[in-house]
Amino acid sequence: MPGGRLTHQERRQIADGLAGGLTHTEIAARLNRPLSTVSREVARNGGPDRYQADQAHQATRERARRRPPPPGERDREAVDDLEERFTTLMINTGLSRMTARVLAGLYLTDSGSLTAAELARRLRVSPASISKAVGELERQELIRRERDPRRRRDRYVIDADAWFRGWMASARQNTLLADFARQGAATLGVTSPAGTRLRDIGDFFDHVGHAMLQAAEQWRQAYGAK
Repeated sequence: MPGGRLTHQERRQIADGLAGGLTHTEIAARLNRPLSTVSREVARNGGPDRYQADQAHQATRERARRRPPPPGERDREAVDDLEERFTTLMINTGLSRMTARVLAGLYLTDSGSLTAAELARRLRVSPASISKAVGELERQELIRRERDPRRRRDRYVIDADAWFRGWMASARQNTLLADFARQGAATLGVTSPAGTRLRDIGDFFDHVGHAMLQAAEQWRQAYGAK
């Protein structure tokens, strides 16, 4: 159950895995859980050498019984869980793990805008990892870059049109694939088995690309009318 609370049995499996010398990645795979869930669970409860399932489970129950945060403040554990689930969803769409973490971090920040240094501190990773991730997101037009004149740094921004731009970029990619496949079919001969295959691929991506553009335009009209 990726994204949900760890059970007592799962915590015992984590403890057994650590005692058996398994890595966090191996334990996460056995539990069918995101790596971040296991890493955070272990770090929060004494680290690899001191982790104990019963104590970890009791500590979690005690945290759950605490009074809710004051108005205007957020439950940090609930936010961490939300960010983890968001990251997992983005990984399942094809993004790399670090790229998904950066995207989730930007979306769950009220400002929707962070510098590379702020992202590195938030995610506890190197600036080089951030640079590669934001490059991928910029290529897919899921974020945009702005220059902060006061701090002389670039800021990476999520805005209301982010998914629209990403969708349009994907639609354009489908159109390019369609054109390439049809050109390939002509080169190989449209009646040959390989040519027929490429022609069919071209027809598919052409259809999908046009449908995506039509859907985007319908959304734009409906959104603009609000």
